[in-house]
Amino acid sequence: MEQTSSLPGYVREKLAELDLELSEGDITQKGYEKKRAKLLQPFLKKHEVDKGKGTAPPPYYNVKDANNSNSHGNISNDGVIVSSEGYSYVTEVPSLSSSQQRHSKKIDFHKPGGNAGAPGYENMRPHGGAVGDPGYQNTREPSGFQNQQTANNSQHRQRRTQRKVTHNEKRYHSEVRQEAVQQALAALKGRPKPSLPMPSKRTSVLNRSPGCNDELDSSTDDESIPEETVSPDKEYNYPRDHISNSILPPEPIIKPPIRESSMGSQHQSRLDSKQNQMPNQKYTSPNCAPERRPPQNLPSLPTSDTSSTDSPPIAYKRENDFSDKAYKQKQLNAPDITQFNNAHRAADRVTRYVNVTQSDLNDTDANGKWKVSAKIQQLLNTLKRPKRRPLPEFYEDNDIELEIAANTKDPNAPKPEGSTMTPVQGEQLSIPAGLPRTLECALQRYGTNSFKSSMATVLDPNGKITTTLTYGKLLSRAQKIAYALSTKIFSKGPEQVTLKPGDRVALVYPNNDPLSFITAWYGCMFRGLVPLPIELPLSSSDTPPQQVGFLLSSCGITVALTSEACLKGLPKSTTTGEIAKLKGWPRLQWFVTEHLPKPPKEFNVGNLRIDDSAAAYIEYTTDKEGSVMGVTVTRAAMINHCRALTMACHYTEGETIVCVLDFKREVGLWHSVLTSVLNGMHVIFIPYALMKLRPSSWMQLITKHRASCCLVKSRDLHWGLLATKDHKDISLSSLRMLLVADGANPWSLSSCDQFLSVFQSKGLRSDAICPCASSSEVFTVSLRRPGRGSCGFSPSATGRGVLSMAALSHGVVRVDSEDSLTSLTLQDCGQVMPAAQMVVVRSEGAPVLCKTDQVGEICVTSGSTSASYFGLDGMTNSTFKVQPLLEELEQPKDGNGTVNVISKSIGEDFYVRSGLLGFLGPGGLVFVCGSRDGLMTVTGRKHNADDIIATVLAVEPMRFIYRGRIAVFSIKVLRDERVCVIAEQRPDCSEEESFQWMSRVLQAVDSIHQVGIYCLALVPPNHLPKTPLGGIHLCEARRRFLEGSLHPANVLMCPHTCVTNLPKPRELHQGVQTAAKLSSSSGCGITDTGVGPASVMVGNLVQGNRLAEAHGRDVGLAEDCERKPQLITGVLRWRANTSPDHIIFTLLNSKGAIAKTLTCSELHKRAEKIAALLQERGRVEPGHHVALIFPPGLDLLCAFYGCLYLGAIPITIRPPHPQNLNTTLPTVRMIVDVSKSGIVLSIQAIIKLLKSREAATSIDPKTWPPILDIDDNPKRKYTSIANVSFDSSAYLDFSVSTCGRLSGVNITHRSLSSLCASLKLACELYPSRHVALCLDPYCGLGFVMWTLIGVYSGHHSILIAPYEVEANPSLWLSTLSQHRVRDTFCSYGVIELCTKALSNSIPSLRQRNIDLRCVRTCVVVAEERPRVQLTQQFCKLFQALGLNTRCVSTSFGCRVNPAICVQGASSAESAQVYVDMRALRNNRVALVERGAPNSLCVIESGKLLPGVKVIIANPDTKGHCGDSHLGEIWVQAPHNANGYFTIYGDETDYNDHFNAKLVTGATSELYARTGYLGFLRRTECSQAASLLDETTPSVASRDSDTESLNSISQLQLNFSSVSLSGNSEHSLIGGAGNSIDQELHDAVYVVGAVDEVISLRGMNYHPIDIENSVMRCHKKIAECAVFTWTNLLVVVVELDGNESEALDLVPLVTNTVLEDHQLIVGVVVVVDPGVVPINSRGEKQRMHLRDGFLADQLDPIYVAYNM
Repeated sequence: MEQTSSLPGYVREKLAELDLELSEGDITQKGYEKKRAKLLQPFLKKHEVDKGKGTAPPPYYNVKDANNSNSHGNISNDGVIVSSEGYSYVTEVPSLSSSQQRHSKKIDFHKPGGNAGAPGYENMRPHGGAVGDPGYQNTREPSGFQNQQTANNSQHRQRRTQRKVTHNEKRYHSEVRQEAVQQALAALKGRPKPSLPMPSKRTSVLNRSPGCNDELDSSTDDESIPEETVSPDKEYNYPRDHISNSILPPEPIIKPPIRESSMGSQHQSRLDSKQNQMPNQKYTSPNCAPERRPPQNLPSLPTSDTSSTDSPPIAYKRENDFSDKAYKQKQLNAPDITQFNNAHRAADRVTRYVNVTQSDLNDTDANGKWKVSAKIQQLLNTLKRPKRRPLPEFYEDNDIELEIAANTKDPNAPKPEGSTMTPVQGEQLSIPAGLPRTLECALQRYGTNSFKSSMATVLDPNGKITTTLTYGKLLSRAQKIAYALSTKIFSKGPEQVTLKPGDRVALVYPNNDPLSFITAWYGCMFRGLVPLPIELPLSSSDTPPQQVGFLLSSCGITVALTSEACLKGLPKSTTTGEIAKLKGWPRLQWFVTEHLPKPPKEFNVGNLRIDDSAAAYIEYTTDKEGSVMGVTVTRAAMINHCRALTMACHYTEGETIVCVLDFKREVGLWHSVLTSVLNGMHVIFIPYALMKLRPSSWMQLITKHRASCCLVKSRDLHWGLLATKDHKDISLSSLRMLLVADGANPWSLSSCDQFLSVFQSKGLRSDAICPCASSSEVFTVSLRRPGRGSCGFSPSATGRGVLSMAALSHGVVRVDSEDSLTSLTLQDCGQVMPAAQMVVVRSEGAPVLCKTDQVGEICVTSGSTSASYFGLDGMTNSTFKVQPLLEELEQPKDGNGTVNVISKSIGEDFYVRSGLLGFLGPGGLVFVCGSRDGLMTVTGRKHNADDIIATVLAVEPMRFIYRGRIAVFSIKVLRDERVCVIAEQRPDCSEEESFQWMSRVLQAVDSIHQVGIYCLALVPPNHLPKTPLGGIHLCEARRRFLEGSLHPANVLMCPHTCVTNLPKPRELHQGVQTAAKLSSSSGCGITDTGVGPASVMVGNLVQGNRLAEAHGRDVGLAEDCERKPQLITGVLRWRANTSPDHIIFTLLNSKGAIAKTLTCSELHKRAEKIAALLQERGRVEPGHHVALIFPPGLDLLCAFYGCLYLGAIPITIRPPHPQNLNTTLPTVRMIVDVSKSGIVLSIQAIIKLLKSREAATSIDPKTWPPILDIDDNPKRKYTSIANVSFDSSAYLDFSVSTCGRLSGVNITHRSLSSLCASLKLACELYPSRHVALCLDPYCGLGFVMWTLIGVYSGHHSILIAPYEVEANPSLWLSTLSQHRVRDTFCSYGVIELCTKALSNSIPSLRQRNIDLRCVRTCVVVAEERPRVQLTQQFCKLFQALGLNTRCVSTSFGCRVNPAICVQGASSAESAQVYVDMRALRNNRVALVERGAPNSLCVIESGKLLPGVKVIIANPDTKGHCGDSHLGEIWVQAPHNANGYFTIYGDETDYNDHFNAKLVTGATSELYARTGYLGFLRRTECSQAASLLDETTPSVASRDSDTESLNSISQLQLNFSSVSLSGNSEHSLIGGAGNSIDQELHDAVYVVGAVDEVISLRGMNYHPIDIENSVMRCHKKIAECAVFTWTNLLVVVVELDGNESEALDLVPLVTNTVLEDHQLIVGVVVVVDPGVVPINSRGEKQRMHLRDGFLADQLDPIYVAYNM
């Protein structure tokens, strides 16, 4: 050990300061060593400096062996509380049986040899669940624990022990002893413990971890993440002493959280250089043969789960399986996401990830593909061993049942067995003869008679006495302030006002200026004003001052008193230079209380007579939720409390007190500002800044000034113990009272004991330590009297108890054995105050008196308590006007009746609730075991936040916890409180160490408290919000956590183990279960339990309910030429002959200019040319398949009609994305192959792309079919158009569903013609119309609108490619305005882009004269449930530009029928209903009112097209459903597709999609199954149409249409009534004067796709509902998607913000999904914007996302695995 005694004094002092900085965590170990080496550089010749980490000598005092460490009381072997006088306490309380106790090796409670703890800071609330820097752990090594480690581990532990105190595990001493924690953890070692999956972190986030926090210290400039995070030659960087119990060979060990497959080439050399060092790890699965993937060892999956049972398996990767070839291959397969920017977001998302079914199965290992699912398997293994009790069997999912499940009553819980307590009376108040009558009288007496006596002295931050305030100065200054306040005129708006007695003013003074505060206080007292001391606002946006601002407003405060220096430091306005108006504050007038004129001689402060019942001052307090309230104190209560303190503390005139507390509130205010003046004492104030710098300064002042009293907190005792270099000069023999203000905290006992054991040799008497309990409402609740007598059973006795925490959690006092793991040792907080009476009442419900062995809330009545909460009458009555009740049993008179419990008040006195929970011991001793604000009721059991802090701190705190800074609080999720622990982690922690520590904390808290931690988060150092005195601001920490602005560095959520009140599905009828087993057609499993046994086989029809069936209007009303089908090629040729120059298509570029136009004749000629080219160059015959790969535009149109002219069958395919070829090109190739296309037709740019070198890495260019360029010229002209039959194929429609399934349907010429006729009829399309299309032109209704309907009906189509809107978001809207377009069709992708990109551009759009009043129909083309919220946002936003909100509607189509519903031009407004989401989970439709809980708005998907019939059928039983029942939508229409051409994958499930039949009713009719769940509901049309409505086409325009019939029949056609289902009659309107009355129609409501239904815990969920909830939970979530994998719900969220905010999302997402859907999220993945793949229709490709996630291709910022 190094000798520093020979060094000069100034060097030793600087070294000591450095050591203190290190101990407090203000400097890193590295910075410490650099500065220390620099200091010792001149003395290197004499001293050898060891630069090894942590070998510097600890200059701190080691506790010597003291036999009297337990002088306060002794603990007998049987655990009974014994006082120092030898009396046993609580002897009437029975002990727990031996089976209920956890026995372990007997531990000596105070074994010497440990260092004292580092300082902590006080909490903003006196008994909150946050610890500032205290955390108090035992002073000895864990006994019996380290003996099981190897020699290396012992050396490792020894090295750690030799470090500074901040690295020392001995620093903290808590009542939940470290031995108990270590033994609990050791007991768990034998249990087969699964290893928790490590969260995955992106390298940049990893490097942002606390080790590299820029704000900490300049010496960390070259510090980076240690190489061990990727070191392959270590197991992990686990703490050495845990490896044996945290790593089990059978369990897979997950690699550190740096991704392999998405590392760039810059990591390759480092990785390759270490490959040969990688050991063969033992957990590699032996059956991972490269040819075939092994089956998963997973639980069997339900058929309705979205994940298929043959999904890729979990393959544990060998580290040494990497090779150069494999690594290069891996780099090719992972998409280069770095090239994307947000400008091309939607295009980037499309088919982002390779379809796993076609990816190479052989490179699973080398590719690292299933690394993610290995972690999921690990998570499943962990969850297979539930620690909590099983879920209760079937109960309903309503609020009452969930509430009952959350608050279960344990039948085995201990019950209170004592007798009812009696009120405890304090001693009679005896006022000394010479004590002044009031505080004002006292100040006048001492200021006149002993004006030179010191009243207050303050030290500067260097420890020197700066100024001393004498009683004479205090009196004169207070009189000046009183006079100035009585004459000063303040302007309040237009009026001038002066302050009158009783007015309230704010006192705003910094914590280092108590003298100005005291003078201002007594100035207010003399004037009769009511001061409200508040904290200094640090900035204009601080939240805690904002809460204070609400209090100021409610108190009507307009004047704030402050000092000149403080005024200069307040936030100023940048423009005017005046004091800025703080957020939430009223406008204040600032009054400086210095340099005031002397009052005139006639001014006498004694002339003011103020009633004793008037308010003296207001003190602010904070409740559990962070709300600030003002506690009003009357003058009588203030003086009575001062008298009681004088008597209890034996204060006398001229005594000297040292005060370390906050002088503005609570104990500091009562003793150092009020009682001190009453007794004429001298107070020495020590500012917080000096305490940080010199923790022993308060003891030095006691020594120097021979002070008799001192006011401290537990943390100050610890700070004093730290500063060992100052101990030799300290003498505490003059100290008769050391008042410990937070004596009610559980760790105060060890603080007092340790301090006494060390300083007894310095003259400290054991009877000088006086813990007290206090609250703002009651003032001093109890106080241990100084100078207690040592004999006899007197009120001055002391005691302590070893209590069972399990019993305390049930509110019962039970004595526990000393060696129990789950005991809590409490010290008494003294006796009841003089003249006060105390009772303990139940903390919940009516204030009934507790039993003697029952924990309740302490209530006090006396003349010295607060009077009310200012302005809050209701809370005042429940807190300040409590009449305790005595429960008595009333026996029935006849002896046979029931025994009644009656409650009666014990007296007339009103008691005040203190907010402290505890019980009364014999002799009036008060024991406090928690506070109401720090109480967390979890599943019916009560836990104190301070107890959990003590347990957490005992798990090797110094390796992880920065200065012991921990916040513990509870949040309400799913009707129960959940425990959250937030800790600041040390800067030098590695990820693995932190994660291992977190898992050990979970075990320790579960073992000792039998409660699960819901969320455990670690934040970087100094990131928890602080109070003005440096403590943790618990309310603010909780608020930031809930709003997602805490920015943790590590998060571990444990909802699986904590949440036990999840709803279960309702029990099914036996018949339904049988029917479900018989049917295997669909995985949805829709059943209805609300029907009788006779109907379960045929659906769910209830007698009297109408069948769910709806019809579109009859196509028979159409013209003759439209009644019979027409070939589209014939229509085009006819238009080219009759109106050759009619412009039929216009294509716009991104600037809105016309790029190309196409007339009827030009289209006809180009189609002939292309047909000749195909015939000549491609040898294409009628019936051959041709792949068309074109960007959206006119070439696609011409190529399509060219194929039809030839009789070939075209397949339109989206071209591959040039920046994402690796993932989009295989999809293109797959469609070409699956469609059996013999030739590819495209343009030159795409042909080059297909044959490029970049494309060759995915698809060999030589393997493509022949590729033709559309611009090549044929030699001969095409002569005759092919004559094809109506039932032959017109084209194949291929698309990838949102579930990732590729399917192609066959569309015949008959279907094509019928579809065009229906659309023309519904949308009223004529040659004079202009229709704007902003759609994806490759499949479904988008293809029909872009390619077919324009030719069929002859209207002018303005084409806008969706990718052009990405470049210019206002393009579509400006086109509508410029061309006066009345009808437009778009996708949700376009709507969303306009809403997000143009939300702030409405004024500029208005300046450009964009007017949307011309639009009458805007149809969103979709194959999903209408997105109500997005549509409403769009309408609300662009209503400012004249958009009629009624014109926006949704269409619905699917694979089997591209257009089932479309909102026509003259259709009624779409109807909307609200359904219960909980009922939907159980496959029922329950209609509720708007705004009801769990309500979901569903809007109808447009009106049924003419000729369409829709029914709702049970997908399992194929029975016909009733009206408003959930089932699958089946459709019958002439334009249904003609069957699947192919489905890529298993086709057996889809055999009946086009020929389904009902099992009842019309069993012969054929229907196509849409694969979508929905319901029908008969509703009223919400608007009536008029013949003169502007939507009616004029006669001129109709007659100019060469295809129209006469005007009358056309009018009849336009206004024929909507067909009703059943036998309803059609009504025709022929007269121009008539109007359509409101009438019934059947609305179709789409709920979601059957294939996308997520089945979890027997209930069905739709992803869109979960995603909508997630989107609302945080403003930085740009997009999200959910899917399941092995029955775990995975939520992927895009973070539109800084990477440091990623971990904020994990708790919020988990909470929201749990609260809204009662689902536990298994995995939360945070990714960059643009990662969730979205197709051009705006639909999320969830299965692509799943495959990309499992193949580790997402490059996630963070992956959290919830336990």
